[in-house]
Amino acid sequence: MDSREALVALNMVEHVGPVRVRQLLEYFGDAPAVLKASKSQLLQARGIGEETADAIAGWKKAIDLAGEMKRIADYGCHILTQADADYPELLRQIYDPPIVLYMKGSLTAKDKNAVAMVGSRMTTHYGIEVARKLAYQLAYLGVTVVSGGARGIDTASHQGALSAKGRTVCVLGTGINIVFPPENRELFERIAAAGAVVTQYPFNRNADKQSFAIRNRIVAGMTLGTVVVEANLTSGALITAHFAVDYGRQVFAVPGRIDSPRSKGCHELIRNGAKLCEGAEDILSEFEYLFPASNRPAAADETGVLPAIELSGNEREVYAALSKDESGIDDVIAQTRLPSSAVSVALLGLEMKRLVKQLPGKLFVRNN
Repeated sequence: MDSREALVALNMVEHVGPVRVRQLLEYFGDAPAVLKASKSQLLQARGIGEETADAIAGWKKAIDLAGEMKRIADYGCHILTQADADYPELLRQIYDPPIVLYMKGSLTAKDKNAVAMVGSRMTTHYGIEVARKLAYQLAYLGVTVVSGGARGIDTASHQGALSAKGRTVCVLGTGINIVFPPENRELFERIAAAGAVVTQYPFNRNADKQSFAIRNRIVAGMTLGTVVVEANLTSGALITAHFAVDYGRQVFAVPGRIDSPRSKGCHELIRNGAKLCEGAEDILSEFEYLFPASNRPAAADETGVLPAIELSGNEREVYAALSKDESGIDDVIAQTRLPSSAVSVALLGLEMKRLVKQLPGKLFVRNN
């Protein structure tokens, strides 16, 4: 048994979390030695009690390691440990980094510049639109968007990043083979192709309240900061924000309507020191050393020349339908005969490429 397999086994043993594994590795030297130790030897390690010692000493009877390794191979995912170069560096720095990460897709050096976007499952139209737009803006500028794959704000954040053809990472609160919510199966496949789907849980682990809270620490731990888009006062998104504070990371909150319960959590965060977020610039300004303005394309009104930016077919049609005069989105739909969803995505892309400006009342004009 090699170290990777031993860590997978330890991750499957009840009553053994990341902190206890670290203590055991400090005492025994490596993971295979931990699994070979007797109960009396295990009890000599710092922080290890009877229950944990019994669970580890009897691991062969309790878990099917060979079966788990076969499931990993058959499913097409792979295991990351802290010894691997592509294990998220920011995640290594937290108090209790996962023992292993099951991963479908891949992490790259670009993912060190990652921002978490989280919020409520029960959302308003405003929250969904803001999440998609912010995620698009961030992904377009090279920021990896990390979220939890849940309904609502999480899903909208992943969709926004994918629309920008950017990178996004989904952190599950289940085993990697469990699709929850079930309607996100195709979304998870797209995320794995454009980033990664990761979890610390073994195969077939179903979700519960505890697993989501534990998942949230990974979302906060592997990112430079956490953006809460929409959340009530009991939302799990606030747990992620609190983890971010504990890890010394920046917290941002999007303001909402003062009479909306789904904005109360964000307003409470702002009241307690979170940075108010009205757009991607509010986020990037905190990390200007990573994303200097000089790296972003200049707008046409700054240079007098239309930037050489690649446009999609829909973006070209929408751009051609606009002028220096104000146009509403219904006018653009009528001229292009494109579906409203396609026009919305194209306008967002043009806005991010600084070719189009949105005015109050959802009116749009060309920048040049």
